[in-house]
Amino acid sequence: MCLLACVLSVVLGAKNPVTAKHGMVVAQEPLAADIGLDVLKHGGNAVDAAIAVGFALAVTHPVAGNIGGGGFMLVREADGRTDFLDFREAAPERATRDMYVGVNGEPTRDSIFGWRSSGVPGSVMGFEAAHKNFGTKPWARLVAPAIQLARNGFPVTQPLAESLQRTHSLETDPESKRIFLKNGTYYKPGDLLKQPELASTLDRVAEHGASGFYEGETAKTLAREMAAHGGLITEQDLNSYKVIGRASLIGDYKAFHLITAPPPSAGGVGLLQMMDVLEGTGYASGGPDSAKAVHYEAEAMRRFYADRSEYLGDPGFYNVPVRQLLDPKYIASRRSSIDPTRATPSALVAPGLPKSLDAGVSWKENQETTHYNVVDEKGNAVAVTYTLNNSYGNAITVPGLGFLLNDEMDDFVAKPGAPNMFGLVGGDANAIQPGKRPLSSMTPTIITRDGKLFMVVGAPGGSRITTGVMEVILNVLDFHMNPQDAVDLPRFHEQWKPDFLYLQEGFPETAKEALKQMGYELRPIDSVARVEAIVVDGGMLQGGTESRYQGKVAGY
Repeated sequence: MCLLACVLSVVLGAKNPVTAKHGMVVAQEPLAADIGLDVLKHGGNAVDAAIAVGFALAVTHPVAGNIGGGGFMLVREADGRTDFLDFREAAPERATRDMYVGVNGEPTRDSIFGWRSSGVPGSVMGFEAAHKNFGTKPWARLVAPAIQLARNGFPVTQPLAESLQRTHSLETDPESKRIFLKNGTYYKPGDLLKQPELASTLDRVAEHGASGFYEGETAKTLAREMAAHGGLITEQDLNSYKVIGRASLIGDYKAFHLITAPPPSAGGVGLLQMMDVLEGTGYASGGPDSAKAVHYEAEAMRRFYADRSEYLGDPGFYNVPVRQLLDPKYIASRRSSIDPTRATPSALVAPGLPKSLDAGVSWKENQETTHYNVVDEKGNAVAVTYTLNNSYGNAITVPGLGFLLNDEMDDFVAKPGAPNMFGLVGGDANAIQPGKRPLSSMTPTIITRDGKLFMVVGAPGGSRITTGVMEVILNVLDFHMNPQDAVDLPRFHEQWKPDFLYLQEGFPETAKEALKQMGYELRPIDSVARVEAIVVDGGMLQGGTESRYQGKVAGY
């Protein structure tokens, strides 16, 4: 572990966690984090701050922050009550099972590009549902900072400038090109980015709540543009969208109690299953950078992703076997199938439940999502992960409304039985149906110890979210790291198929050589999720955001 810590100091520079006593916000974009902190300082609770951060990110972090997408919010109140809000995008009523299958019988790219790729957005209604249930500050006041940033503009950061320059798809849509390029040229760091149409859309949301988005001018304009461009979303789709309150998924690991995301997220099931498999293996004895630790974690990952390919989907359309996947006897069977000295070829690992439960589910969530955590002075905690799916969604900005559309329909299986972009074969449980919500990897998680708040964590990162979140949790729980060291430690990812072990830069050569000898085929990878974490230690809040990026921990 010392060797890896030394590598971190050289590569990333030593960085201590930010500490605070009263409240904390950790987000991927600094202006949004500061807005959330300001809400806390003025007496707002964690949910108030989370709503303000969510709207602000729609302006300052357009790559993933949104009002045209959807996501999940996990809330733990100071008294221990928990709530999970599912505001994931839904398939429009006109969606059909084979709508992305071409005349040659193969999947097309229409689930990624163009107006037909969008599901019904959920973010605005999700934030309103959170406010109705938990908010204390006036709704309009929480939307106001985002309106000001959109109308008056904000300085483009270096990461945003680089992101806009990389995303050439924005140049193919006239409205996106007009907004996200400056007179046809790329924005430079320090340039002011104004979004007046988005400000006007947010004005209607501030005045009328979610009905200012799902009804009236915004809904009519969106439906009209959809019809004009061959899209699927109608006014009726918008009018009928609902947020779903679900029971949080809960489990225990040693002395800790984990509260996490239920289906249609696969993340919570995966997190609990993988950690249960690891418990009792002695995997941690060599340190987080050891071949032993990586081996056992990778084998737990491999087995979960095999299960995930078969058993998980929208519980409103498919009976997800959560209880069976987390049953102690099943966990023991998965654990006992791990060879302590050899990698198990993925060809020899299959979904492990009885065939009568096989359904076949594909997953192919893209990496441009965003996550943030909030803890307030009373101990209320919120973890939010929401997304447009791809970078800037489908790169289409709705004329007159100023917001980007998601391409979330790509998270469904376009053709059951056909391999997806990860090489996985999907099936009926995640096939397209009207009103259905696609399977997700998002894993917002809250951890308690002895009934008290201990950790709030989550990440963007597509299929790597669950593994990245687990590794950071284990770094804190088993390797006793502070949250900054925990998120900065290089990570790895194994997802069953393709049969590679992906490693970030920074692992010792001795560990990599040992893993090769065990039978792993190693591949380099830039990112394994982008994890944000808050830990409560001795009555103080400690926050960590990855030094590889330019997020912010804001506390007071």
